Amino acid sequence: MCRYRLLPTPAQEAVLRGHCADARYIWNLAVEQHAHWRPGRAGAPGYLGQCRQLTAARAEHPWLAAGSQMVQQQALRDFAQARAAFFDPRNPARRPTWRKAGRDEGFRIVGKRGQQWDVRRLSRKTGEVWVPKAGWVRFRWSRPVPPGVKSFRVTRDRAGRWHVAFAAIPAPVPAPGNGQVGGVDRGVTVSAALSTGEFLHAPGLTPPQRARLRRLERTLARARRGSARRARVKLAAARLRAREADRRKDWAEKTSTDLARRFDLIRVENLNIANMTRSARGTAAQPGRNVAQKTGLNRGILRSGWGLLVRRLADKAPGRVEKVSAAFTSQRCSACGHVAAESRKSQALFACVACRYAAHADVNAARNIAAGHAVTARGGDGTTRPVNREPQLLLQPA
Repeated sequence: MCRYRLLPTPAQEAVLRGHCADARYIWNLAVEQHAHWRPGRAGAPGYLGQCRQLTAARAEHPWLAAGSQMVQQQALRDFAQARAAFFDPRNPARRPTWRKAGRDEGFRIVGKRGQQWDVRRLSRKTGEVWVPKAGWVRFRWSRPVPPGVKSFRVTRDRAGRWHVAFAAIPAPVPAPGNGQVGGVDRGVTVSAALSTGEFLHAPGLTPPQRARLRRLERTLARARRGSARRARVKLAAARLRAREADRRKDWAEKTSTDLARRFDLIRVENLNIANMTRSARGTAAQPGRNVAQKTGLNRGILRSGWGLLVRRLADKAPGRVEKVSAAFTSQRCSACGHVAAESRKSQALFACVACRYAAHADVNAARNIAAGHAVTARGGDGTTRPVNREPQLLLQPA
């Protein structure tokens, strides 16, 4: 997807909001029809049956007929594709769920008979795209629009910004051909540590901006629901969070491009981030422990952009990203292969108890990941137990 910032006029923004409401309404109706449907059970209409129902509904309700038929039909087509992906055993997609106003705002436009929609350039920084019932809507020409685009999606985020994304898959980054292998260790204090000894930090909000966000959150908690004051505070907080997310995405894009250009093979930890960031609140019968500490850890993990970095790496360097088991990579010495929990002195210090090799703990783990060691509880090489060696001279990290 190639995304651009959309710049609609107030009149065009009203039309876009109406398209978003229609697409969300049609989607939720389709979800309601298939809420209790299972394969082999009759009663749930398919895409063609839902299109016939949509035609009848548009003839009966003038407010629905006033909207774009293409936007409404594409919502049904998107739901059909999402439902087919859910029942595909090879696809990890989840069941289509309800869409909420203010959170899921968007619609898709497809060219007639597979033709490309009208996109034209006005100046060096401005372009226009044709949206049904809204006319020519301007957007920022931040990069050339890919040729042959046959569909695009218009979305609105919580910060009130409109975007248009053209359905195009960019070409992968070519391999440098130097035969180098890079290891990436992801953490909270250091977002990504490379096997070369480099430390990468995902940018976020500045201390004044984070303090302002905390003040806005406290004000939002005291504001009355439905009031204009609550809407203003909620929008201001959403803009700060959007700014933080934009900085994190920009860092992930630049970092993934740099890694894809520098290494022929990139190895990362195979982490289940969803389970790692699961809440520790528990239930009323069995409440969790250290809930506040676990919540802070979850926020730190999500702010580091672990999943986004690896996902963009896999997109830009297909076939050149390997996931290595993360077991004992922080306890294994990258110099001698000895595995011991006592070698991890602190969050930042690793000092092997066998060969006295010392290095930054994250860099040592990144070098283990780059080597592709399948470390298990049995030993450093996964087969035999590590042998304790006599203390030797302290080696400086390479």
